[in-house]
Amino acid sequence: MKKIFFLILAAVSISASAQTSGKDFAAIDEYIKGLGTMEGMSTATIDNVVINHFDDKVDKLRAIYTWIALNINYDVKAARTNSTMKNTPADVLASRKAVGLGFASLFQDMCSSAGIRCLTVDGFVKYNTLQIGEKGTEINHSWAVVQLGQSPDTWYYVDPAFGSGHLEADMKSFTKLFSGAYFFTDKATFNLQHFPNNEAWKLGPGPRGKGEFYSLPLVRTAAMEYGIKKLVPDDGILKVKLNKPVYFSYMLGNDKEPITSVALGMGEKKKYKVKDVEFTQGNGMLSFSYKFAEDGNFPVMILVNGKEFVAYAVEVN
Repeated sequence: MKKIFFLILAAVSISASAQTSGKDFAAIDEYIKGLGTMEGMSTATIDNVVINHFDDKVDKLRAIYTWIALNINYDVKAARTNSTMKNTPADVLASRKAVGLGFASLFQDMCSSAGIRCLTVDGFVKYNTLQIGEKGTEINHSWAVVQLGQSPDTWYYVDPAFGSGHLEADMKSFTKLFSGAYFFTDKATFNLQHFPNNEAWKLGPGPRGKGEFYSLPLVRTAAMEYGIKKLVPDDGILKVKLNKPVYFSYMLGNDKEPITSVALGMGEKKKYKVKDVEFTQGNGMLSFSYKFAEDGNFPVMILVNGKEFVAYAVEVN
């Protein structure tokens, strides 16, 4: 009897994995875009139009994710003060703005309407290089985990807040830009950017503790879209010698979009400058080196195809 049970459990796990492997969600995203904001409609009506158009659970989840990411705005003021007031699902639908907790809570609520188990996870992220190496930090973000089967392998990460765009480094403005990278994100990739307050919700391999997480470089949306798996250097505070080459390499899980340019954005405000670098790409690796010609302490953002990828706090002497 036990053998039959475990065979069924394995079949459920394989089925759930097959449902999510390489699936193209373009048609679902276009349908959701066509619905618009649905201002003034009841929660039940929104749930019905967004969810019940689809039969498959993964399709329903994608529809929920896309609708929230497109139609809820990030509350910059609340994020800057780390406030989570007025972030219930009802509050978020009424105001159409939220911090991570509100995005995740609304996602969970809509999943419940679809009969899909979902939980909200509180934890930590880094918004700028000043946060690299921080200690004693407060919870500053929330995301969701959804369950499609009984096996631990059938739990998946979803972050509709980060899927809606990104908070700028100064935490004074938010760039609204939809990305599908935060839907069922590869677990090792997700864990380079998120760390749960309760480590039971770290679903895959990642940093061994909060201290190790905060020591990592700052990982941005483009790196998530490329499925970043491993970073070298993996210390976010990068101490280097003047005019000595520093070697960078990144293991990528997604090479669908060819990389045509790599650059380093260095410094801030009037001192900010961009330097193009020669790079190699192959066998899932992006590699290059750079010699820092000026001493001092400043942030360095790796730009891939013009998009923010990974950032370091660099100390050159």
